[in-house]
Amino acid sequence: MSMRSRLSLLTGAALASAVVALGAASLVSTAANAATPPGLRVSGTQLVEKDGTPFVARGVSHAHTWYTSQTPTAIPAIRAAGANALRVVLSGGDRWTKNDATDVANVISLCKANKLICMLENHDTTGYGEQSGAVTLDTAANYWVGIKSALIGQEDYVQINIGNEPFGNNATANANWATDSANAIKKLRAAGLHHNIVIDAPSWGQDWAGIMRDNAATVAAADPDANVLFSVHMYGVYNNATTIKTYLDAFKSKNLPLVIGEFGFDHSDGNPDEDTIMSEAVSRGLGYYGWSWSGNGGGVEYLDMVTAFNPAQKTSWGTRIFDGANGIKATAKTAKIYTGVVDPTTPNPTPTTPTPTPTPTPTPTPTPTPTPTTNPGTCSAVLRVVGSWPGGWQGGVTVSAGSAMVGSWTTQFALPSGGSIQSGWSGTYTTSGTSVTVKNAPWNGLLGAGAKTEYGFVASGNAPTSTVPVSCS
Repeated sequence: MSMRSRLSLLTGAALASAVVALGAASLVSTAANAATPPGLRVSGTQLVEKDGTPFVARGVSHAHTWYTSQTPTAIPAIRAAGANALRVVLSGGDRWTKNDATDVANVISLCKANKLICMLENHDTTGYGEQSGAVTLDTAANYWVGIKSALIGQEDYVQINIGNEPFGNNATANANWATDSANAIKKLRAAGLHHNIVIDAPSWGQDWAGIMRDNAATVAAADPDANVLFSVHMYGVYNNATTIKTYLDAFKSKNLPLVIGEFGFDHSDGNPDEDTIMSEAVSRGLGYYGWSWSGNGGGVEYLDMVTAFNPAQKTSWGTRIFDGANGIKATAKTAKIYTGVVDPTTPNPTPTTPTPTPTPTPTPTPTPTPTPTTNPGTCSAVLRVVGSWPGGWQGGVTVSAGSAMVGSWTTQFALPSGGSIQSGWSGTYTTSGTSVTVKNAPWNGLLGAGAKTEYGFVASGNAPTSTVPVSCS
């Protein structure tokens, strides 16, 4: 969930009517003659275990790739809090430190030792088409194929979420969601990976334009194993009961399986109706995963369920999702596969330096192509407008090293008249009027020759309509 977008271009009511209008469209069902997968699989609208027992996930996400040193204690704590499932953030090495096959095998062993069904996701795809540095689903598929030694044989315990929020709000890129998803699925199957595959919606997972809703059956039919579970992320778009129920009804009417792969109780793009999300998931037998256990930054620290990875310090969100009505503790049932199962493996993941996670990203608006301000031999920086709304906007700045390694960097730029920084992430901010100085955070100052990093912010006032020069030293 890092550097994510949560605003839709539709109001909840408009989205609801759009779903009603389009939800009646008839879509083909998954292939009836597909081979039965060896472990977790879909059956109609349900996820079931190998013997046909339904499995309903009641889980949370853990940002393993940024907090590997916390994982050996976080996973047992998440289980102790009542979860029966865990969604694990990984990286293929395209945006963050790669989680290799040995590391992933350790994570799986920890999940099994704690009787958790383990959904593994590649976060490098987040916001492709809109977010700088995001990779394609095809690139993410290559990662899974590359670590298949850790995955094969774990089909009873592991789901593969090919790419987290694999498209942002770029309509041109999003038009490829169905084709790219189908091709990524086929690549995994051709490599011998027969796990349940989880496919995230476009539009930062929220599917406000109904692209996944209207094309999911086509993607499902492309899987020779007929074993695809679709995942919607519910944040500000899903701020009322009508929108939530209408979206869930659309999948039910098409006999397609759905999981709520992420949701929160609040977010920068609006206030999700978590009570309805949870109650509807329980009444319909749908799985859900809250975001996230701990380690959030960029102004959305309130999405931490426990403070500083300490299970004794539950936040209000953690108390709500674990202990509240329709919460994890009251509704989670351990997967049947774990009856009598003991896994003695003791993983020892290699720690890496943490990086902050989710960041607020409003609805994008077109802006002029930025021109880098170059400082030869040191670094250059480019500012772009990610999104804007009445009275505010979000900016993203890409910092690039020159022909030699950079040990630290400092950037400076000016906001439009009357503007001010409201929040920022992945850097240390100093402001004086409309002048903004951003220095590297502890984890992103060292850049190899030609390497890049990125920081972002939310500002008040009007978004710039022309290129904003950024100095870098």
